[in-house]
Amino acid sequence: MMLENIKMSWMNIAHNKMRSFLTILGIVIGVASIIALITIVKGATGEVTEQMSSLGADKVTVQVQGTPLKQGLLESDIGELEKIEHVTGVSPTLSGKTSIAYSKNVMEDISIQGENQVHFRKNEDLVEEGRAINKLDIENKNRVVLIGSGIEKELFWGKDPVGENIQIAGVNFQVIGTLKESDSYSNDSTNETVVMPYTTAMGFLQTGSVSKADIYMDDPKNSDEVTSGVEKVMNQAFNYKNEGYSIINMGDMISSINDITDMMTLMLGGIASISLVVGGIGIMNMMLVSVTERTAEIGLRKALGAEPKRIQQQFLFESVFLSLFGGLIGLVTGVAIAFVVCSIMGTSFALSASTILLAIGFSAAIGILFGFAPARKASQLHPIDALRSN
Repeated sequence: MMLENIKMSWMNIAHNKMRSFLTILGIVIGVASIIALITIVKGATGEVTEQMSSLGADKVTVQVQGTPLKQGLLESDIGELEKIEHVTGVSPTLSGKTSIAYSKNVMEDISIQGENQVHFRKNEDLVEEGRAINKLDIENKNRVVLIGSGIEKELFWGKDPVGENIQIAGVNFQVIGTLKESDSYSNDSTNETVVMPYTTAMGFLQTGSVSKADIYMDDPKNSDEVTSGVEKVMNQAFNYKNEGYSIINMGDMISSINDITDMMTLMLGGIASISLVVGGIGIMNMMLVSVTERTAEIGLRKALGAEPKRIQQQFLFESVFLSLFGGLIGLVTGVAIAFVVCSIMGTSFALSASTILLAIGFSAAIGILFGFAPARKASQLHPIDALRSN
């Protein structure tokens, strides 16, 4: 009997093709909107999260504004930061501006950056040729540098700079390596930068402290514990004057971004679901019209012994079929729209199984919910009244 009901439901839908299509159009739009919006948002936010992660989810950054009594971090402070549990390395940074010369060529307003071996160990793709700064360079305050691609092209066109000596503000430094070319639009471009050991830079820039330090940890899960340890060291270093420094936890920032994107996804999904509700109302309207049109058929079936639950089952099947067909068409449409938009935006196409199940499951639920009342109305028709209405 169930197979017969399914067959009759399908035949009725096929017999009214245009009406059926117009009825499921709301479901198509709703499902397509849910899948397209959620997929596009996930792709875009995934790109943002990936870029944030590339900045270092495994590190905590300390920026020092200084106080009247203390301008920056001393080497002893850096040593205390290195002792914090779960910390695998500390990378202090200094920066300044100067002029450099090689042979008779001079470049003005060049950035000087002081780093240590931890910086290069955590950023292995920085060096193009030669070697990175090592621990001995830090301890011995060696006058060695790595130069950016812009400096290499300007001063050493057609020549290998590694092993050559350059003058920085009149002081000789040996070039031990070159840096990979950075995006010219990048905020942290190193193309016009000279990198030297931070201990050498402290003397060269005539400062005894550093204004920034990246603290790397063994696992991003320990970020809260490491941040707490960093706060303790910084409070002791700056006599509990919080305005003297700021701590940036990249892990917390990424977590906050993920929370915001999850909220946006739910909000967009909720907005798109309104179309599904409208589509469900359309299905209910069609099914009520269908019950009215087929009153005589219902009365005849009941007179021949059809049980009310069988009548209800048939109309419920029709409603669910309409909703599921709309869901499938909406699925294909939504995936196509999301793929095109993601390709244009240059973001990843992140279609998840949960998104598909949510959209299809919701459309099926709409069919059952809005199809129940018409199906129940059909099942409760009295056979004599139904046949008389013909």
